[in-house]
Amino acid sequence: MSAQKGKSVFFAYILWMFGGIFGWHHFYLGRDIQGFLWWCTGGGYIVGWLRDFFLIPQYIKAANYDPEYMSRLAQVMSYYKSPPFSTWRFTGMITVGYLWGSVIHSAVPRDEFAGYNWQFLYLLVPLGCALGVWCVGNIGHEEGSLLWPLLASYATYPLYKNYPGEMTFTAMILAASYAFDWFSKKWRRQQNPKKPVYKRTSVLVTAAIIYLALWGCTFYFNGTVTDAEGEEVPIHEVVHHFFTSPWWRDLNQSLWDTIAFAQQHGWSEVWKMAIELLDPHGEQNAYSVLGLDLGANQTLINSRCRQLSVKWHPDRVKDPQGKQEAQEKFYEIQQACELLSTSKAKRRRQNKKSQV
Repeated sequence: MSAQKGKSVFFAYILWMFGGIFGWHHFYLGRDIQGFLWWCTGGGYIVGWLRDFFLIPQYIKAANYDPEYMSRLAQVMSYYKSPPFSTWRFTGMITVGYLWGSVIHSAVPRDEFAGYNWQFLYLLVPLGCALGVWCVGNIGHEEGSLLWPLLASYATYPLYKNYPGEMTFTAMILAASYAFDWFSKKWRRQQNPKKPVYKRTSVLVTAAIIYLALWGCTFYFNGTVTDAEGEEVPIHEVVHHFFTSPWWRDLNQSLWDTIAFAQQHGWSEVWKMAIELLDPHGEQNAYSVLGLDLGANQTLINSRCRQLSVKWHPDRVKDPQGKQEAQEKFYEIQQACELLSTSKAKRRRQNKKSQV
């Protein structure tokens, strides 16, 4: 390979192995559209990811503008005025167009929400179908305009609207795919200029947020959960009731109280309180095991340890089942007593050091 400082085959395969289903190797090679599609579909529903194993060397040559590869590509472009039909690419256009159209369709609230009927948003379904077709059609050395698949999607949308179902929905996607393949598809004869990483990242992050937001709307507006009585409750009602529940009000008040305390005493004091509440040394649990209040003096601790040790000593119990319970309780008491005695000794040493 002539490009000495170009993309690495080894690194591309590493990315393919560990993040291929998320399109990592495609992002590395500058194939952002294909990488995003892999991210949306789990590596092209795994099949595309497996197929990439054999195509990565070809992708590397294209990314590094390998002279021999570019010469063969030029010959193909001169022989075919437009890219020949590809069953693989056409299937991909149908698959992604179906996925994105379905995601938009499922994200539209079926019932009224906030006093409004949102059914008019179904007009965006053909747009999702066309965008899916267009993205697959613009992978690699082929490109095309969004106009033709968009026109075809909206031209067949009335059929789907009046006769909703899988057949009419598929017909809308097929129309968009055929329109792109027949009227829009052409060779990408000039390579797009390389964009800065921050621009590529911002576009990809925006697209990912939109895609995830659509899935979020699907679950929030049209998803349901089943309660203990077997009744289905819409998720948006569950969320609303959660934020009006006493539990949330108490938690919300606790958060505001914490912020107010931090503003007055500083976040370092909040951190100290949080550490104490976590009981990192187990002292609070030890006091609880012995049935003592926090801060009980060592004399009281020693007295309670003796009382409980005698009470729960295994030798005092003759029943086998009760003997096992007594052994577990006795061991727990001994641990608590040892812990509090050790903690007391540590505090004494620290106090002596601070007095020096």
